Amino acid sequence: NIPDKSIDAVITDPPYGMNLNTDYSGMARRAFRGQSTSNTFDKVVGDDKPFDPTPFLNVAETIVLFGYDYFSNKLPSNSTVMVWDKRLTESADKCFGSPFELLWVNKKTKKRFYRVRWYGLFGTEKQDVKKRVHPTQKPIELMTKIIQDFTREGDTILDPFMGSGTTGVACVQTGRNFIGIEIDEGYFKIAEKRIRDAQQQMRLPI
Repeated sequence: NIPDKSIDAVITDPPYGMNLNTDYSGMARRAFRGQSTSNTFDKVVGDDKPFDPTPFLNVAETIVLFGYDYFSNKLPSNSTVMVWDKRLTESADKCFGSPFELLWVNKKTKKRFYRVRWYGLFGTEKQDVKKRVHPTQKPIELMTKIIQDFTREGDTILDPFMGSGTTGVACVQTGRNFIGIEIDEGYFKIAEKRIRDAQQQMRLPI
């Protein structure tokens, strides 16, 4: 129901059809030498079937989608692929999960290589295991870089698969307007709180 070209940008990490196992507790113990965590998340809604990007391709002038390699056959060719490198050294090549991800942008533009450490499935450091609130959560630093590269201050950004609201937090911090959609009520409430907290922090006097 969103009119074509009514949003400045769509920036989102959709469910790819991975049917991701969201019980990370056993993997965390192996990765961090027996450290026990409670990181068992709800399943990602829609991740049990292939993603169709078609409904989102005309909503905005700029489209940025994570997971390019999972649905590349459904995307137009006049575009650019970016890389998010989650490692800072080759020692992280054997981390749990992929050491990099591919992003698709709906226009021919300079290719970018985003180096933002986010080790394996768990985050940047051991303490991040307990801070994760969504199984495919992205770092705020990464989303901030992408938003600043492809949008302007005051633009309106839509994330139709909002998850824990990281894109919304980055929008607040960079002076963009944000529309977030999330089908899972639990994750929606988490996102709502994170975005509200970010708004409150921006209002605090320096």
